[in-house]
Amino acid sequence: MKTIKTFAAVVALTVLPFASFAQSITATASTLDGAEAQIAAQAHEAGASYKVTEANFNNGVHMTAELTK
Repeated sequence: MKTIKTFAAVVALTVLPFASFAQSITATASTLDGAEAQIAAQAHEAGASYKVTEANFNNGVHMTAELTK
């Protein structure tokens, strides 16, 4: 039983740092290119790569992305 608890604790502590790198960011613009350019600039400033997770066009573009290091 002690071995299982130790293993669970090691797994939890190993996964925790990877989860802390993900950060969600948003941008708004009049075009998809403009919103993505803002996302790319924010990612570059943070020294991270990004993956667009949502883009909505309704009288303008609202884009959400996830930064990963």
